[in-house]
Amino acid sequence: MNIDFNKGDGLVPVIIQDNNTLQVLMLGYMNREAYEKTKKEGKVTFFSRSRQKLWTKGETSGNYLYVKDIQIDCDSDTILIKADPTGSTCHTGSTSCFKEETAKGFIYELDEVIDQRINDDDPKSYTNKLFKKGINKVAQKVGEEAVEVIIEAKDNNDDLFKNEAADLMYHFLILLKAKGFKFKDIEEVLKGRHK
Repeated sequence: MNIDFNKGDGLVPVIIQDNNTLQVLMLGYMNREAYEKTKKEGKVTFFSRSRQKLWTKGETSGNYLYVKDIQIDCDSDTILIKADPTGSTCHTGSTSCFKEETAKGFIYELDEVIDQRINDDDPKSYTNKLFKKGINKVAQKVGEEAVEVIIEAKDNNDDLFKNEAADLMYHFLILLKAKGFKFKDIEEVLKGRHK
């Protein structure tokens, strides 16, 4: 990789992105020495402009950024590093320095909505009513929705199939709640299998 360190007086901006969620975690700067150390050790090392020295992210907090991929932009003057963080990235304790706690998308937002409807014990909420019927009724509903997905998969109506798949996913999230789990717990199992 040919990085142009001359454009920025020896420094290039480095965007750090979570390797799994693709969430932007932070921005830092590297000189050639920081870049070489990062490649060699597999942990992100920056050049601190305020302290005028190298610093490896996590050297005091233990929240390292383990490098998974390094890319250079089209002008060769910006680096994108996809990394696996071992904890919060921001010094404030946040996941990201950009105040975003998650970039995992709508499914996680929906998981929180389901939690809220159940925790608020809203008597008008379909989700809460189903949850209160117990694990057997929730599991039965997931089974019914799964059968409906199979039936629609055999037909050619994409809209019906997508709607039934959405119903299955929604009820599956309620089942996870009934079992005391979150969607992220299942995601962790899938990640473990992927390795």
